[in-house]
Amino acid sequence: MDLFEEYGLTRVINACGKMTHLAGAIVLPEIAEAASESLKHFFVLDELQAIAGKVIAETTGADSGCVTACTAAGITLGVAASMTGNDLAKVWQLPDPAGMPHRVLIQKGHCINYGNPITQSIRLAGATAVEVGVVNRCTPAELRHELARGDVAAVLHVESHHTVRYGWVGLPEIVQLAHEFDVPVIVDGAAQDQRLRQLIATGADLVLTSAHKYLCSTTGGIVAGRQDLVEAVSLQNRGIGRPMKAGKEAIVGAIAALKYRQQQDLHAWTAEQDRKVALVVERLKDVAGLRLSVDPDPNGCPFSRACLTPDPQVTSHSAASLRDALAASDPMIVVRAHHVDEGYIHLDTIEMTDDEIEFVCRRVREVLGAEQRQ
Repeated sequence: MDLFEEYGLTRVINACGKMTHLAGAIVLPEIAEAASESLKHFFVLDELQAIAGKVIAETTGADSGCVTACTAAGITLGVAASMTGNDLAKVWQLPDPAGMPHRVLIQKGHCINYGNPITQSIRLAGATAVEVGVVNRCTPAELRHELARGDVAAVLHVESHHTVRYGWVGLPEIVQLAHEFDVPVIVDGAAQDQRLRQLIATGADLVLTSAHKYLCSTTGGIVAGRQDLVEAVSLQNRGIGRPMKAGKEAIVGAIAALKYRQQQDLHAWTAEQDRKVALVVERLKDVAGLRLSVDPDPNGCPFSRACLTPDPQVTSHSAASLRDALAASDPMIVVRAHHVDEGYIHLDTIEMTDDEIEFVCRRVREVLGAEQRQ
């Protein structure tokens, strides 16, 4: 069945990466098979979640875990859990926070929007988002001051390239500070599933990541962390978490993805990504007015991206116009354009085949006039 032909959908070459607005990752066959099999059966969902918790613990080093609808849901439910604990009456009381700790601290440079404002995800639980510091500076002293004021339910820390990349307090120090005041730390690591063990090892109480990014699973969020808080997250399904619940295909998909990750040769995977990035550089290295570089993932995940910086004086194109010209292609080429205002774009090759890389590079050459100059 050709869904594009059936519904008149736009065909896309994903040179942007594991992005929700492009429908997440291509689900690996082994994971798709498990998720598809789940659709044929009934389950006691609590049993499925219990199995997921064991697998999450085995693969991350956490006490336990559960599966939510997505990472954004995990943020809201993690905040709610830090407010209610395992008190069902409090779960039913939300989003009214009366009588509960309700202030959630977040460094101002972490107040990002990658689909919706992260502070809104906090407020959905009935909590109050407290932005600490300024955009390019937050100090331990400011965090300590807010912690000492009391009524703090949690500190939310974001591990993402979207955050301001300097002037903030790192996760290990955040954990140390928060734990001095018996306050849990929740880590938004939506695209950091390859670093889950590292993030858990900091002592963070809950670490959240997406199943549908580098784990290549069906849409879902993975919550890993402290046993009592994971249980409190699960309990939210009887309250505000009801519209954020994970279905059987999400839970089974996440289990299959984590088991696949256990036996995956990550070094070989990284080598394959390096090969594809090198192919881009090779195909574009002779384009006049185009500066190329290979940029490692800013959060330390084991892969790189090709960076393209066009010189408008030579190519007659800015990064923005190059992005737009590629998007007008058929199929549509979606590049990683987070830094377009700074004059460059990235080609993320993880979801691209060699044929797609060849097509994209040919289009870049055409747009920048390299073919006509030959």
